[in-house]
Amino acid sequence: MTSGSSKRVVVVGASTGLGRCIATGLSHRGSSVSLLARRLDKLEQAAAEAHDSAHIFVCDAVDQASAKLAIDAAASAMGGIDTVIYAPAVGPLTRLADATSAQWMDTFATNVVGANNITQAALPHLTGSAGNMIYMSTTGASYTGPWQGMGLYQITKAALNRLADHWRVEQPGLNFTLVTVGECPGGQGDRQTQFNADWDSELVGQVAADWFARQYLSGAFIDVEHLVDQFHSLVTMGQSLQVPSMVIIPRPPIPSAGRVAPINLGEMDEQVSIGR
Repeated sequence: MTSGSSKRVVVVGASTGLGRCIATGLSHRGSSVSLLARRLDKLEQAAAEAHDSAHIFVCDAVDQASAKLAIDAAASAMGGIDTVIYAPAVGPLTRLADATSAQWMDTFATNVVGANNITQAALPHLTGSAGNMIYMSTTGASYTGPWQGMGLYQITKAALNRLADHWRVEQPGLNFTLVTVGECPGGQGDRQTQFNADWDSELVGQVAADWFARQYLSGAFIDVEHLVDQFHSLVTMGQSLQVPSMVIIPRPPIPSAGRVAPINLGEMDEQVSIGR
């Protein structure tokens, strides 16, 4: 693994949302970064926000051949790989009673199969650098109880959590970290999370009240720069360390210093629309 903060990092799902924020943020913190995603136009725009040394590669993580081709190309461009971060996620908002087989397969493919394909492709490069594989998960897969309407997402993310455990058993010399991330809106434009872009607003209104009633949401959000700082710490940590998991959630406001929750359903809907 390279020394200091100059690490060779691959971020999969780097064209939009939190993946884009993490990739560009790490590049400005000293890492050499390769951005992987399916859409070349979005990758080019993201690369323009990153440091000049950033590389871009089109990659469909669900396609095993595409994953290997892109990972190998990134390793060649950077002279190796120290860390891979898997950021893609699919999270349809639907009740289990209404979920289709196609939704199940698409969600599982992106959240689990794609993560495994990327790990397989990166394995020889990470073995060479004694590197890190980092997966992004969600609070509803382990930290909180189930969220109404989020079953497909949280069930497949729970499978991702177990995937990381199995890789850790099979490859004990490498570091496999599961980062559970709470509510973070990302940045502006395409840097904002795209997670809920296709959610049905009527269903959001039906389930969001339950989320707040169960205190899964506090009305607080993670500053994306603070989130990137935590990923930077994982990317640059010493090789004597193994970090199996990290949970990052927003810190609620102090009650005496201001409101701790939205005061009406309209404000609640606005917060939910940017929060996951």
